[in-house]
Amino acid sequence: MPAIIVTGASRGIGKALAEIILSKSNDTKLVVTARSLEPLKALVTKYGVDRVAFVEGDISSEEVSKKLVSTAVTKFGGISGIVLNAGVLEPVTQLDELDVNAWKKLFDINFFSAVQLVHDAIPELRRTSGQVIFVSSGASTSGYSGWGAYGSSKAALNHFALTLSTHEPKISSISIAPGVVDTAMQSDIRTRFNEAMGDAVKKFVSLKETGALLNPEYPATIFANLLLRGIPAELNGKYLRYSDEPLKSFTE
Repeated sequence: MPAIIVTGASRGIGKALAEIILSKSNDTKLVVTARSLEPLKALVTKYGVDRVAFVEGDISSEEVSKKLVSTAVTKFGGISGIVLNAGVLEPVTQLDELDVNAWKKLFDINFFSAVQLVHDAIPELRRTSGQVIFVSSGASTSGYSGWGAYGSSKAALNHFALTLSTHEPKISSISIAPGVVDTAMQSDIRTRFNEAMGDAVKKFVSLKETGALLNPEYPATIFANLLLRGIPAELNGKYLRYSDEPLKSFTE
């Protein structure tokens, strides 16, 4: 059975997604990637080499992208889906202090890595009528102080999902903002980037203090169900928030 590729699988939403997919379906195979090796090895130990393979490395590397595709094809016979979850928030700066090279580095990770992996996987995704999920952000359509690079990269992902649906009729795609999830990125927002964000950080501090941050398993469940059931034709190429009505049926 062809495999699902999950990027950024060592923690947060990516880790939760890998666990949910593997527990929901005994037939599903995964190829996971991240820069942290031990969490990837732990998935193999737990579920077995016949269900999980991993590629350690920087997702912005073309070599890693090609190795993900070749691993899925040689070990599991192809690719049935991709979840493009890897992403970074830094640099968080005001526009008059920005470093263009830092923006380029973020785009390499958040956007161009997705373009590269989709490009490399297109022949297999065509063959399997595969599914592609882009993990976006509410920042793709809303402004947050200091988040110019991050928000712009996520907006670009939204449009690339639309582009994929337009150019590749056999491949289904969707871009989803997963909500404000209790991950390491949220911790960084409250500590490392709080000064650069100014008053905008108060929203995220309040969400943590009131217990309103989402468990990573909530959006991960939506992604898993979309992969296993298939992205509905009417949602192909769309950008949605995790809480939008068309996704309600995928929450369980």
